[in-house]
Amino acid sequence: MGQIKVTWKRSAIGFAKDQKETLRALGLRRLNQTVVKEDNPSIRGMLRKVEHLVHVEEA
Repeated sequence: MGQIKVTWKRSAIGFAKDQKETLRALGLRRLNQTVVKEDNPSIRGMLRKVEHLVHVEEA
């Protein structure tokens, strides 16, 4: 499988704690930070949970 770029675009203030923990598990620490992750079903599931907070593109 390929890779995907994940950029944290919207603040997690006011959202559930599990969504904040999902951002941390993806390796995102600061707003506007970008990380490159392997494209696999577990990462896709995490992204689906926080899709309203991040921007995803193919790397």
